[in-house]
Amino acid sequence: MSSMEQISRTSIQAKAFEFALMELIYSKRDSFQPLWSVDSWVKFLIWLSLNCGLSGDKESLELFAKAMGSPLTSRMRKIFFERALEDLSIHVMADPAEAQVLLMPIALDKEINDMDIVQALKTIGLSEKVSLSSTKWERHDSIVSIPWNVKNDI
Repeated sequence: MSSMEQISRTSIQAKAFEFALMELIYSKRDSFQPLWSVDSWVKFLIWLSLNCGLSGDKESLELFAKAMGSPLTSRMRKIFFERALEDLSIHVMADPAEAQVLLMPIALDKEINDMDIVQALKTIGLSEKVSLSSTKWERHDSIVSIPWNVKNDI
């Protein structure tokens, strides 16, 4: 096998793994309650480690975290706490470890209005966790940042 075939094979395997993992996150992330919390993220990681054949003890969970590595874990967490609402053309990033929820238009030439923001927050279950009053929001060009009602612990 040539080195070009090996690079191509490795690249294809990496892309297939990435695709499968992201689809798994998309399909399972709403299963872990309470949504939009550090607890839901931790429950997801425990579930994933158990399904990888590890036990639920502290040592196994630490081994799992170390094996996944920081770059992959960070990417997974980003996907876990993001939503794209195509019908409202809004992308939401709501990691409870961050100080604010960020909303931005999917289409760069569109400014999102307050009614669409409130609808997006209600649709994804964030309306109880952030203020629905636009007086507490900050606008930064096309991005809207909304503080959490109560800062979630990391």
